[in-house]
Amino acid sequence: MAITMHQISLPIFVRHLNGIAGCMKKAQALYAEKKYDEASLLCYRFYPDMFNFAKQVQIATDHAKNCMALLSGTSAPKYEDNEKSLAELIGRVEKTVAWLKTVEAQQIDGSEEKSVTVKRPTGDVQMKGLELLLNRSMPNFMFHCTTAYDIMRHNGVELGKRDFMGG
Repeated sequence: MAITMHQISLPIFVRHLNGIAGCMKKAQALYAEKKYDEASLLCYRFYPDMFNFAKQVQIATDHAKNCMALLSGTSAPKYEDNEKSLAELIGRVEKTVAWLKTVEAQQIDGSEEKSVTVKRPTGDVQMKGLELLLNRSMPNFMFHCTTAYDIMRHNGVELGKRDFMGG
């Protein structure tokens, strides 16, 4: 049996986004209990030239929705990147998951050889669907999800691998 583009994309994006949302809910509870300022987490970065926590979550959602939009030939929702609380970031992730669930398997399956244009600040790049998924979107998505998870762990949120994996 052949593996389909849908099987190796959408469910993985949804599972890990749900995992990050769950992790952020644990962070939200901890910060409320300890009366910590959530802005300290949202602005936290491991190194000065790295994106902060909020941007890590924003970029993760962008990679998931933009990849699925390119592969399915639909338009991804656009967000303003202006979240200022964990609740707002959780909402962004939940909106992304809800939108992803509207994309049907038949819209993605067979897109391995589909030519797509990735818009980048340095210029547009042409890719095939499978190349977009495996060499750009999924690795970037996982990098930003992992970095967001690591920032939460580093800031005292009790999380484990099961939290990251989404259940």
